[in-house]
Amino acid sequence: MKTIHSLTASGALFLTLCTSLTSCKKTPQPTKLVPPSVTVAHPKATDVTNHIDFTGTVGAFQSVNVVARVKGYLEVISFQDGSYVTKGTPLCKIQQDEYIDQLKINQARLDYDSAEYARQLTLVKQNATSEANVQKYLSLKQEDEGNVAIAKLNLDYTTLTAPFDGLLGAHQVDVGNLVGNSPTNPTTLVTIEQITPVYVNFSINTRDALAIRTLMRANGVVDKSGIGKQPVFAQLENEKDFPHEGKLDFSNNSVDTSTGTIQIRGIFPNLDRTLFPGLFALVRMPLGPPQPGIVLPDSAVLSDQEGDYVLLVDSTEKVERRTIVKGPLNGSNRAITKGVATTDRVVISGIPNISIGQTVKATLENSPAE
Repeated sequence: MKTIHSLTASGALFLTLCTSLTSCKKTPQPTKLVPPSVTVAHPKATDVTNHIDFTGTVGAFQSVNVVARVKGYLEVISFQDGSYVTKGTPLCKIQQDEYIDQLKINQARLDYDSAEYARQLTLVKQNATSEANVQKYLSLKQEDEGNVAIAKLNLDYTTLTAPFDGLLGAHQVDVGNLVGNSPTNPTTLVTIEQITPVYVNFSINTRDALAIRTLMRANGVVDKSGIGKQPVFAQLENEKDFPHEGKLDFSNNSVDTSTGTIQIRGIFPNLDRTLFPGLFALVRMPLGPPQPGIVLPDSAVLSDQEGDYVLLVDSTEKVERRTIVKGPLNGSNRAITKGVATTDRVVISGIPNISIGQTVKATLENSPAE
């Protein structure tokens, strides 16, 4: 009997221990997923100007090689390489001694022959000379006048001045060198380029050219009537918002068959001389007056093989894809011509962390976080 009682007590103890261990083990609860946070914004209604952007190159309004027009040794260079000079500023001087002496010789001959011609006129009235002598000295006098004019011109050519306001390049010949000794290959002393105003040259492909012509005709604008009137805007690589305004100056009559493009040129006042030849510039050409439209931050517009789209948050807080048609880019905003309305909630931040159909926590731009 004692043995049975002992076994019964041991079994009860074992059952109690097992029950205690079982009650200590809790069933794990499922982890509650927190939806990712995104920032959304309503597309904004505003006036939108349709435009096309091009890459162009700044070119001088006019460029001239200042050359030696007479032979001689270069005596003076009176400009600083790369400086901006005004019209008439002395640039270089060629040794003048020979040309001063030549002018003196021709002037002396003119003085003598002029006096002799006057004397012959008096004598012929007195029948003291022949008409042939009168004509002889008249011819010599006229020849001397031409020689004096040429001598003065050659002397003037020894002093070279700026033909217009412009930007100088580096001098091409040092002082002491013989210049102007080849009439068929004149010596270039320096190049000067006029940059007020200045040109910006760019090209347009035939597809865009046809689109522009269609828009112009739709607005009642005759082809090429915009030359001298159509505004164009430009910005350099370190600039924003196209600060330089000019006018369309030239449009070629034919397509360059080697590139399939048409050459276009704009002219800009460039009074601050910010634009100078050789710089690359982005050129914007507006197409017609501003029209009502809507815009989004360009960073919210996505693209893949199916086309352009944005991500929206619907009324159930789920992400959906919406196909759109893009319009022109203006600064950081992109015009949307089709696909969204001002009441839509478009995802503008947090895009990499979400997927289509996913539930998210959306915060409206510029609104306080919950």
